[in-house]
Formats: sequence, C-alpha cells, structure tokens
Amino acid sequence: MRAKDLQAKLNVDEKIALILIGRNEGQRLVNCLKSIPEGVKAVYIDSGSTDGSVRNAHAHGVDVVELDMAIPFTAARARNAGIGWIRQNVSDAEFVQFLDGDCMLDPNWITTATDALRADQSLGAVFGRRREQYPQHSVFNRLCDCEWDVSPGEVKYFAGDVMMRVRALDDVGGYREDMIAGEEPELS
Repeated sequence: MRAKDLQAKLNVDEKIALILIGRNEGQRLVNCLKSIPEGVKAVYIDSGSTDGSVRNAHAHGVDVVELDMAIPFTAARARNAGIGWIRQNVSDAEFVQFLDGDCMLDPNWITTATDALRADQSLGAVFGRRREQYPQHSVFNRLCDCEWDVSPGEVKYFAGDVMMRVRALDDVGGYREDMIAGEEPELS
C-alpha cells in the first residue's frame, strides 16, 4: 500500500506529527519523504547537509529546520529541535513519530502504532521491526538487520525510529543533547 492509499485509512482526528532527522541522505531521504502518509504534519531537521536534502524536503512539502552549524550536531539535538518545532506548529499533537532520514515507514505503521498507544495508556512509546532493505549487499547490512530483530512485547529500550506520546517526552524533558550516541536507550 502506498502512502497516498493510507490516507483513506488514517483517522483525520489523529494528532500525529513526524520528525525526520538526517544529513546528506540523498535518495534515501527522497524515499523516506515518499513514505510519509498524506495528512501527517512533518518536519525535517537537517544537520548541515550539502547534497540537496533541504531542497528535497521542501519539494515534498515538508517543513525544514536547519540546525546552527556553530553548535556540534547530535541526533539528540536534532530530535529535540523537532520537538520544539512541534510545540510551535502542531501544538495539539498527541503522538510524535521519529524517523531517521535514511529509513522508510511501513504504510500500516502509523495506524498500528497509534492503535497500540490508544489501547494502553501506560505505554509511552512503541516501535516496530526495523528491516534493512538490502541485507544481502554487505556484512554490515546483514548484521544491522539481525541487530534490529528484537522480540515482540515490552522491552526496556527503543531505538531512533519510534512513536512516542508527546506527554511522555515532556515528562522526561526530551533527549539529552550532550550524548553523542545512545540517547534513545538513555531516554527509554
């Protein structure tokens, strides 16, 4: 199912925003942008791209925040900038989907994730099975695909591609920007 076909399945009352983060993602960002369902408000947080990523995001109707290059880039900083953008532009957002710019959303994910969060008010975040698109292309790709194969059910940690309750993010104060990596397990 393509992203446009998913629009009919999305409840227009959903209070969802999507934060994409990346730097010099090229065609991967274009593929990511194409996977966003129509009607979901999205922002791309760019960390100093020089490859046209900002232009590509604008061309797909996605707002862009370009991070100040004078301050060191971290994924946590980009994620928090996205949260700040949501507070200003989608103030009634109940859920936020974080997505790395080199990833694509499964067409059914938004509905699946919001249904799970609505069904269990104790959940702060949900994530699905991340898959490497071409695991056969390299040992690295194969290892990443294996690493992302976590058991279904409750877990202690989530990774970067996650849907969260905005309230849960507010409760913990967002991501720690001083962390170069590992900000997701720390936030979990």
